Amino acid sequence: MLPQEIVRKKRDGGTLTNEEIAAFVQGLKDNSFSEGQVSALAMAIFFQGLTLEERISLTLSMRDSGEVLQWPDIEAPILDKHSTGGLGDNVSLMLAPALAANGAAVPMISGRGLGHTGGTLDKMESIPGYTAKPDNDVFHNAVKDIGCAIIGQTGDLAPADKRFYGIRDVTGTVESLDLITASILSKKLAAGLQTLVLDVKWGSGAFMQTYEQGKALAESLVRVANGAGVKTSALLTDMNQSLASAAGNAVEVQNAVDFLKGTHIDNRLWDVTVAQGGEALANAGLSESVEAGCEAMRRAFQSGKAAELFGKMVAHLGGPTDFMEKTELYLEKAPLEVPVYAPEPGLVTKVNARAVGLAVVELGGGRVKPEDDVDPAVGLTSIAEIGCTVDSDNPIAIVHARTQEQVERAQAVLLDAYSIGNASEVEEHPIIGECIAPL
Repeated sequence: MLPQEIVRKKRDGGTLTNEEIAAFVQGLKDNSFSEGQVSALAMAIFFQGLTLEERISLTLSMRDSGEVLQWPDIEAPILDKHSTGGLGDNVSLMLAPALAANGAAVPMISGRGLGHTGGTLDKMESIPGYTAKPDNDVFHNAVKDIGCAIIGQTGDLAPADKRFYGIRDVTGTVESLDLITASILSKKLAAGLQTLVLDVKWGSGAFMQTYEQGKALAESLVRVANGAGVKTSALLTDMNQSLASAAGNAVEVQNAVDFLKGTHIDNRLWDVTVAQGGEALANAGLSESVEAGCEAMRRAFQSGKAAELFGKMVAHLGGPTDFMEKTELYLEKAPLEVPVYAPEPGLVTKVNARAVGLAVVELGGGRVKPEDDVDPAVGLTSIAEIGCTVDSDNPIAIVHARTQEQVERAQAVLLDAYSIGNASEVEEHPIIGECIAPL
């Protein structure tokens, strides 16, 4: 099957067959499609689009380009979640153990942060000794014995997507809704899932800037995932400000531990975590309804069971056995903690969440390039929400930094990112917009 004929067909608006898509994915994997041919097909798809059947076929072919995990000795439903990324989004750290506390098995394969968004894997690696890429036996036993494990993607899962994304990244074709859908789901479905819940974010701190863009992506993901045989629903959530009151790596882990132990819980974070859990439990048949699933999530947190399982997971994957009891002794702290105050008192009316995320990157807590290292200790805490009062006693945020120069750069970014005014100017959005149910 000639690569150029596949490119020509899609260029002219034709519909690719399963065999043609499978040949393309094989070409990605074994390099029989040149970089130029891959680029040409990506551009053709960007302009001509894919049908639902083509999206499902591309997703499954990329999933099957590498290992697809199997869980034959685990009777619990295999489920996971995926977030499209944002600022202060540490939901996975609380969600995984709470789902496990309700009878689910959660093999959570997560990614690193890039650009203004944080990565779950970077957060977990701020825990001393934590092995984010364990061998298969350790990973499998954690899921079987504890109910959850948060690890990083290996090169054996959906390897075709890795090459495809790298070429898309340098050819201006990343923004294709069809290709975003296949890229996200091929990696997730390679984990051998039965159920998936998606958190599709929109707003200034999300890749999808408008609600309409977020809804279009959510609908595409839900249609393709269900078409691929995995029961899936999606929540549209607001990312016009930080989800947690902390942004960084170690600071977000501390925030998650405080949440699990009940010592400090951010309201927006609570709402999103409970809602995602309720969806997942209902989809997996572990609760009679979404409402019953949400109540089960609340019990998992309030009883301390989720906190207990998180501690066991950390220990199983190489972290301290007493991490939950002595968290602050283990997480690295930046030498400088400096509050940033607004020039005039008032209410937070609007936040450029992307800019706040870039302030964390400026501190060294994020990446400009995939190969960059991150500093686990730096970040922001006490991040002010929209509608909150900021004055000489209540800062916009506290900067955790290595140097005074970093503090000053982050301060300048934060002051520019926050709009301060009066109550009539406040721009607030519901944290959860709507649920896109299996179609």
